[in-house]
Amino acid sequence: MFSVDCSRESNRLSSFRSAKIPDYSLSQSGGFDHLVAGAIGFGAGFAVLFVFYKIILLSLVGGAILGVVNIFISSQGAVSKRKKKLRIQFFDLLEAMSVAMRAGNPPLKALESAKGDLSLIYAENSDIIIEVNIIIEKFNNAVPLSELFSDFARRSGLEDIANFASVYATIEGKSSRADEIVRETQQIIADKMEIEMEIETMMTAAKSEVNIMLFMPLVILGIVGYAGAGFMDAIYTTATGRIVSTIGLGVFAASFLMARKFSKIKL
Repeated sequence: MFSVDCSRESNRLSSFRSAKIPDYSLSQSGGFDHLVAGAIGFGAGFAVLFVFYKIILLSLVGGAILGVVNIFISSQGAVSKRKKKLRIQFFDLLEAMSVAMRAGNPPLKALESAKGDLSLIYAENSDIIIEVNIIIEKFNNAVPLSELFSDFARRSGLEDIANFASVYATIEGKSSRADEIVRETQQIIADKMEIEMEIETMMTAAKSEVNIMLFMPLVILGIVGYAGAGFMDAIYTTATGRIVSTIGLGVFAASFLMARKFSKIKL
């Protein structure tokens, strides 16, 4: 029985060592995700350009370009979502470590204890479990925890992890307040997350209003263009009309980009 358990543990460790260290600047989106993002971008671009110009070739070319752009935007969005999820997982890690360290465990033992607690919540291939495994294995190979936390912060690109790594590097081996640092960092992250949730809640209604305001002009143009008995023909057949359409499209695009920028909350 003991030999079987050892064999399983050995296989798990060898599998972990062969795994690549996560790079959080790269998207995990697959081919299907890119295909869906491209189709959505193409459809949106084609519809908007056709409403403003009613030129099929221009709409096809513009839709194709927007489809490619949307693949990139979608990939960046996937990276952002992954980092947001990692931040929550890191908060749970600090919470579990704080409990273990208040019980008198040193940082490494607290990490091992926290890993056991996190394994009940997250899958074995989740980012935080992989990171804890990396930290524990490298620490057993004589790499200081401060360097490991700093490397984790650098790869994640998250300010909260970077701040924790910086403070931990300052006190490592010089203070017995490591448990307080972990607890205080956890509380700071909790406060920031609570504030961000309140902001997102307040902005939800505003985002809905902005989306409606952006969408309604397209609906109105589409309805009037097809049911207006030639009322909009000058827009699509004269040089002045094309200029007006281009200005309107520019205003629409600028409004869309500004709405996205102002509604984005930085981690």
